[in-house]
Amino acid sequence: MTSIIRIDDPNDPRLDDYRDLNHSDTRPDLPGGKGLVIAEGSLVIPRLLESRFPVRSILGFQPKLDSLLAALGDAGANDVPVYEVTREVLAEVAGFDMHRGLVAAADRAPEYSVGEVVDGASTLCILEGVGDHENIGSIFRNAAGLGIDGVLFGAGCADPLYRRVVRVSMGHVLRLPYAHMEGKTTNWQHGLAYLQEKGFQIIALTPNPEAANLQDVIDPTKKTAILVGAEGPGLTEHAMRATDVRARIPMQPGTDSLNVATAAAIGFYEALRHRQ
Repeated sequence: MTSIIRIDDPNDPRLDDYRDLNHSDTRPDLPGGKGLVIAEGSLVIPRLLESRFPVRSILGFQPKLDSLLAALGDAGANDVPVYEVTREVLAEVAGFDMHRGLVAAADRAPEYSVGEVVDGASTLCILEGVGDHENIGSIFRNAAGLGIDGVLFGAGCADPLYRRVVRVSMGHVLRLPYAHMEGKTTNWQHGLAYLQEKGFQIIALTPNPEAANLQDVIDPTKKTAILVGAEGPGLTEHAMRATDVRARIPMQPGTDSLNVATAAAIGFYEALRHRQ
């Protein structure tokens, strides 16, 4: 049975992983200068425990910890230190009032290679220039719910393990394989040819009214990769030229585009529908 260790001193070094969480995603003392993986809440922490990321500790209020450990069962948090603190102590350590009262920290695991994500996949999402953490989190949540096998990052994207991404994705960023395409070739868009060689039809989503309707272009005989860009500027012309087809989601008059996570979800649904 997992034992709970109570800590009353906010200066206790065992709480260092949770200090100043609003600025915890930049850690010069850690490899790469990036922060630990921080998971919050009773839905996300079990997904962290099931993931490939080595959990360092769990921290929370006594009732929240009791409920979590009861839900996990005997083996759910074996060998993971579990610390109980008061709301006041956690607020002082974190730098704000964490009303959820349950948080965990884990080390980052080595990232998958592009080949590891692509091998065995039939549907992929590719992001270019998506720098908003909430959008990335929503895209991962949508991808998990709609059967996407993996996510690939082109240039200009935010850190997928940023604390807000983990929270918004409901922990699915910890489960769904992803990789960065930078470094595979001199220019990341050249990596799209690698996907085409692997049998993927790459579809660039764009609001351009001259693009074909999305539901009309998906080739059911091929694997599908949906490419989306940032809010506002969208995909670069260079990226779109490297794809198989440009497609738009039909919109009502007077509107021009959807939030990128919403547009991606529609692309995922169409890919799923054509595969079934």
